[in-house]
Amino acid sequence: MFNSFKRRLPEISIFHHPSSPPSTKALNLLRSSLSGPYPPGNPKGQPLHFNLEATNPSMVFLSAHPTAPSGAEQPSTLKGIAELAAKNPNAIKWPIVVDWNDGQASVGDVEGVKKILETLRKRRDGELKEEEVYQPKGWFS
Repeated sequence: MFNSFKRRLPEISIFHHPSSPPSTKALNLLRSSLSGPYPPGNPKGQPLHFNLEATNPSMVFLSAHPTAPSGAEQPSTLKGIAELAAKNPNAIKWPIVVDWNDGQASVGDVEGVKKILETLRKRRDGELKEEEVYQPKGWFS
């Protein structure tokens, strides 16, 4: 009876670094899925509907890139991480995209962003029902 209260636009955040080609490609893909037909090759397709938040992150994920600091050199404070990101953008995996409603995330991978958008498309087109989506029941499920 009250399931309509649960329905809301998906919330997707992208933590974006403009000098990272994968990050720029992911942001353009997310924006184009909102403004044009999705999937892009389908002229009859409708745009996806979701709230997009693009931010420059204050918290980031360190990568295994050879120029990333290791061991004791890794920052342990928010200020240290922000300084590392400013000095060496290659130490961070860009972009970080999170679908808060479905609990999906992609770090440093445009293909992961495509999977998030495909899940939204399947739900929009009725190929995926709410019951078929993994919905954790608690902390340990």
